[in-house]
Parts: sequence; structure tokens; C-alpha cells
Amino acid sequence: MNTEKLTENLVELIRRTSCYLPPDVSQVLTAKRALEKAKSKADFALEVVEQNTNLARFHSRPICQDTGHLVFYINYPANLNPLELQQACKNAVAIATEKGYLRQNSVDSIDGKNTGNNIGFGMPGFHVESWDKNVLEVKLVQKGGGCENMSAQYTLPAMIDGKLYGRNLDGVRAVILDAVNKAQGKGCAPGFLGVCIGGDRADGYAQAKKQLLRELDDVNDLPELTFLESRIVNEANKLKIGTMGFEGEMTVGGCKIGYLNRLPACYFVSIAYMCWAFRRRGVVFVQAVAMRVNCYNCWEILNLKHPNRLG
Repeated sequence: MNTEKLTENLVELIRRTSCYLPPDVSQVLTAKRALEKAKSKADFALEVVEQNTNLARFHSRPICQDTGHLVFYINYPANLNPLELQQACKNAVAIATEKGYLRQNSVDSIDGKNTGNNIGFGMPGFHVESWDKNVLEVKLVQKGGGCENMSAQYTLPAMIDGKLYGRNLDGVRAVILDAVNKAQGKGCAPGFLGVCIGGDRADGYAQAKKQLLRELDDVNDLPELTFLESRIVNEANKLKIGTMGFEGEMTVGGCKIGYLNRLPACYFVSIAYMCWAFRRRGVVFVQAVAMRVNCYNCWEILNLKHPNRLG
């Protein structure tokens, strides 16, 4: 494996993720802005967002000053060493930080010191799995601290505004909307929601964040969850919290819901709240079979679609 070339391409993945807003997110923000009252605070805020994203792309500078916690999702063929892949990602993060694509964002939780290169215990994060395809696939999510603070986890049944909600999809709907309402403008609304029903506390949060890999216009495999995703967006926007909490037509730009099996005694609903600076992107490395070496020289930066596929 040509680790030097791999690292070089991973630096480019980080640059594009940090500096380019995905097209599907841009399209939603532009479409929703057209619904805002002209010259309103929400309209002005979305205008600033548009100017900011254009400047970030033009100058290859981060969309947001908080470049977030980086999480890599790696699927690799059996002939590659996953430890080498993770090290290449870490090297790319350090280089990207030095180049200014990332802010120095990793702080030791014990002594409070900044590592200076975004490398530390648990940073960046990794989800690594082998598969039977002859390609290496790396997906990246950058999630800022402000929106991470607005993420939440509920246990059903739950009491919301004096009403008890049970262990069903109506209860799921109620706690998601409660999380959005409590966030208000914090977390840099409009928000984008990744949700997991079930699992344990740890896996539920991880699966909720993984839902953020899905494109905004994809369709859930389960019709009942497709309906619920749409309903959440419609009802959340009726709250009129709006961009940055300035009121308006867009409080939530998208909601994607997955699920995991659970224990009979538990019913968790985990919500990963993403800000308007919705940064996620992916890269596919195609093995050059004709070269008879494990050299991943062919690469293409792609926008992410379903969490189980790219392209």
C-alpha cells in the first residue's frame, strides 16, 4: 500500500469536507431561504451563511471556525492493514491542521492542554470494518462542539409537557421534537438530525451519528420511518424557531432515522444534532489491479448517499 499517496488523498478529503458544504445541504438552505420574509433576521442570517460558504470554498478555508470532532468511517478489503489505514488518517489530520484546513481542536480532558494537531486519545474517531469489495472506502464527518452539545438521548416512556409518551413511534416523535425545542437557536440552527431508535446508550449514539451520512433526499428502507422523518421536519419547522433562533420557516433541514435491536428493559432514542455547517464527504480508492501491487492511486471525492453505499 502506497501510504504516502493515501495520506495525500486523505488530506484532500479533509480539505473538501472542511471547506465545501455538500450540494444537497446547500440546495436545502437555498430553497428554504426563498420561503423567508425578505429582510427578516432569518433571511439575513441565511444570506450570511451563503456568503460564508462561498468564501470558504473559494479560499479553501473552513466553513466554520469550529472544525469539529472528526470521525472516519472506513471499509477496507482484507489485504489491507487497518492499523496502517488509521495511521494514514491521523497523519492526514495533522497535515491538514498545519495547512489551516482544521483548527487546533483537540484538548486533553485532564490537564486542559491543546495537542496542537488534532491528535489525541479518541481523536480522531474511527469506525473500521472489513468487507469483500476490492476497494477502500473512507467517509468523514466533522461535527462541531456547539451542535454536539445539543445532541440528546431519551428513555421511553417519557413525560413531555405533562403528557406521558410510550414505547412507540409516537413517543419517538415526541422526544425528537422536544430535543429540537430545547435546542432553540443554540447549536447553530437550522439543525439536521440523525436519530437512532433502540440499541444501548453507546451504540445508539454511534448509530444516530452514522445517520448523518445519508443524503437529505434519500428514502428510508422502512415506510413507517420515511413517514416519520418527513413528519419530524414538518412539525419542527412549525415551531418557528428559525435560523439561529431568529424565528422563521426553517428550524430543521432534514431528519434521518435508523434503529437497532434493544433489550426488553430499554427503549432509548438517541439524537445527533448537526448544525447548518453540515460537513460530511467520502472518498473511494480503487485498487490498481493491473499494477499487481496494493497501490491506491485512483481516487475520486464523492458526496455521501446512503450509509451503506457511495456513488
